[in-house]
Amino acid sequence: MCMNTAVINIRTELKVKNEAKKIASDLGLSLSTAINLFLKQFVRNKGLSVSLEEKPNAYLRGVLRQAKKDIKAGRVSASFDNAEDAIGYLDDMIKEDEKERN
Repeated sequence: MCMNTAVINIRTELKVKNEAKKIASDLGLSLSTAINLFLKQFVRNKGLSVSLEEKPNAYLRGVLRQAKKDIKAGRVSASFDNAEDAIGYLDDMIKEDEKERN
């Protein structure tokens, strides 16, 4: 079977290219095949299908775990109806901290 093909040259950041190549390889694809799949979907849908879902990295997962522990332990700040109340709360915390240091 003979296919009509064309060459497309694009510029992208080296890091993006290498990460995309690794992901494609992990999926058992070449980067060229992955890009062709994207182009075919782009043509079929007559638009972009972009996922904004991000997976948290190890640091963020750790911060989220710590936040859950803090909430369970009651180490949370009060909620406020307006900015003035929040600022007053923070001012009071600063004053208490300064008293403890002296």
